[in-house]
Amino acid sequence: MIGRIAGRLIYRATDHVLIDVGGVGYLVHVSDRTLAGLPGNGEAVALFTDLLVREDLMQLYGFPTLVEKEWHRLLMTVQGIGAKAALAILSALGPDGVSRAVALGDWNALAKAKGIGPKIAQRAAIELKNKAPAVMAMGGGVMGDTDEIDDVVLEETAPTRARRPAKADPAPAEALSALVNLGYAPGDAASAVAEAATPGAQTGELIRAALKLLAPKG
Repeated sequence: MIGRIAGRLIYRATDHVLIDVGGVGYLVHVSDRTLAGLPGNGEAVALFTDLLVREDLMQLYGFPTLVEKEWHRLLMTVQGIGAKAALAILSALGPDGVSRAVALGDWNALAKAKGIGPKIAQRAAIELKNKAPAVMAMGGGVMGDTDEIDDVVLEETAPTRARRPAKADPAPAEALSALVNLGYAPGDAASAVAEAATPGAQTGELIRAALKLLAPKG
């Protein structure tokens, strides 16, 4: 299993890139969002990867963070969602958007992805709801780091580093962990955190907002 590759980007297409690692070129399929965030040709790049093996096909898929990789794998467990459809969902929503949509049961958001119909979106929202807390708890995951890539480009006199993706906000994962530790069911806690989340909210603010949503009504 190839879980991560680090090398130099030498070619990009509409849905995949070619990365040179020690003289070997790896063709890696990526989402639109990932493609847009990659550096220019000739620059260093690192991606977490998942190898899809079938009888007549071997394809490598790449992700900037572990949480995005995990969502891709989980989405593929839903009947009707293959590797490309899972990438389409991640392209449309991003990993944070998928976490929010699944936690809230918002199948309409999932249906915005290219090739995802209402029935499949509803199935995904239902089947993955109980799995959302575990992925959300990963936060942004560990990002593909290019610090050690210089080792594979010794022939370059002045190797350049890849642009790093923006770090994910740790507040939702921290708030989710705190609520679960307080005794709330992971699914309920995830839904409350997803509903309460706002850009820039601190962990304490998010916990308080989620607790209000979780408080008994009446």
